[in-house]
Amino acid sequence: MTALLDFFDNFFQELENDQLAPFAPVLRQRIEHKLRAVNHGDLPGWLYALDNLPDVKTEQIDLDRGCLQVGDPSQLSDSQQQQLESNLRALMPWRKGPYDLFGVHIDTEWRSDLKWDRVAPHISSLKNRLILDVGCGNGYHCWRMLEAGARQVIGIDPSWKFLIQFQALKKYIGQHPVELLPLGVEEMPAHMNVFDTVFSMGVFYHRRSPIDHLSELSSLLRPGGELVLETLVIDGDEHAVLMPEDRYAQMRNVWFLPSTAALQKWLQRVGFKEVRCVDVNQTSAEEQRSTDWMRFHSLPEFLDPANPELTIEGLPAPKRAVFVAQKSY
Repeated sequence: MTALLDFFDNFFQELENDQLAPFAPVLRQRIEHKLRAVNHGDLPGWLYALDNLPDVKTEQIDLDRGCLQVGDPSQLSDSQQQQLESNLRALMPWRKGPYDLFGVHIDTEWRSDLKWDRVAPHISSLKNRLILDVGCGNGYHCWRMLEAGARQVIGIDPSWKFLIQFQALKKYIGQHPVELLPLGVEEMPAHMNVFDTVFSMGVFYHRRSPIDHLSELSSLLRPGGELVLETLVIDGDEHAVLMPEDRYAQMRNVWFLPSTAALQKWLQRVGFKEVRCVDVNQTSAEEQRSTDWMRFHSLPEFLDPANPELTIEGLPAPKRAVFVAQKSY
């Protein structure tokens, strides 16, 4: 527990004089509670891999590109290069990215840069904004938000592996106002009403109660703040909603896939205004696929081999939409 708590020392020190200071006691209490309860059999191995990453500093950091670039291969000896790659591979599967660390290219399952390219042109400037990224994975988009000018970015995701992957990246990217907290959105303090922008990307369809999730997101935003919501959708009118009987694209935890018209209506119903659907995109095998860093089945295996317009279960193939909305004053 002590080693895990150490991850958050700087974060809580910096919160003392921060806009989030009133919420620091609750956040600390809930994180400590999670750490006391953690009982993941693989965690010791992940921590060992993290501790055994080579110690090297670099000023060569480029977070404003599709593949986040950190360091140069010439900064490592051959043995350090092997040490770096073997310990990063001990943290597989890598699902969100891609990254290049000192020439070790982490080809992640998701080309998260393609999603960012669809989202970024349609949102308000992130310059000097306080941002929350709900379900942030290992933090890829958090770094892109920082590079876009955010004052502070907090990502939340309850996955322990994502936390360790984030810490591995942070070891080389360095100390910045970016933090990943091992919390779900329901574990955030109630009615914070403080974030300038809240992102929820790839989370909505995993929630059992979609209206409650929208209300949770609203309660985290300041009045007039911006919500960026990216989720799976289906075709249809404002009454169209798909609720899979069992699995969707081999995922068990998919609950509701609304049409864009239905989701727009839901957002307005919970109090958002200026609701816009700014992008709809059919997920492709270029964006989601198995790689040498994520060797399990991925999108190509989740589609009907005779008809890629359908999932293996015979449901509409994954289509993703991006919504931007403002919280009412």
